[in-house]
Amino acid sequence: MKSWIKRSLAGLFGAAVVVGSLSACGHRPHDGGWNASAEQMAERRAKMVARVASKLDLDAAQKAKLEVLAGKLSEQRSALMAGAHPREQAQALVAGEKFDRAGAQALVDQKTDAIKAKAPEVVTALGDFYDSLTPAQQQKVRDFMQRRGGWRG
Repeated sequence: MKSWIKRSLAGLFGAAVVVGSLSACGHRPHDGGWNASAEQMAERRAKMVARVASKLDLDAAQKAKLEVLAGKLSEQRSALMAGAHPREQAQALVAGEKFDRAGAQALVDQKTDAIKAKAPEVVTALGDFYDSLTPAQQQKVRDFMQRRGGWRG
């Protein structure tokens, strides 16, 4: 076979591999993240509660406190995500010829205020949950926090 045909076929094969790889990576299921629907977040929260409950061997009262904590964290996330999509907000900051410093500062202030507004509820729920744990369960939590990567791997 002529060398230009070999190079063309190799290039075509390489391009097909690259396009296939990119399309495979780009079509992963959207199971949450910033774009998660309320149902996806509720499902994720239920799985998290079930997993933590099984790892710590929680009783019903402790699990109820964990569910309250998960709900408060979800409320804080919703308050933090209120408004435009984060990518759109970032794109708006660099849409002009100069970086929109005032807009960036306003965005930071808005997000900080959202976190501060819900923080007392989250801290109270976290304290109630942690204080309800037995000393052995508290040690498991401390050990989890010491490990890099935690229970997720």
